[in-house]
Amino acid sequence: MKQLPESYMVYLEGRDEAFTDTVMPIMQQSAADQLHGVKVVKLPHGYQAHLDDTIPFGEVREAVD
Repeated sequence: MKQLPESYMVYLEGRDEAFTDTVMPIMQQSAADQLHGVKVVKLPHGYQAHLDDTIPFGEVREAVD
């Protein structure tokens, strides 16, 4: 497995375990392909994360659904 970019680790600092468990698999996928960044969407019942081809690799952006 490739190492996560420092920016991803900084983004996760201080987050609770449930949030990290949701976002980490997508960050790992991003690190594996190194093509896309990660978008984290706040939903009424929690969070969703996915790769986003409009976000550069190593960057995380948040949005509200």
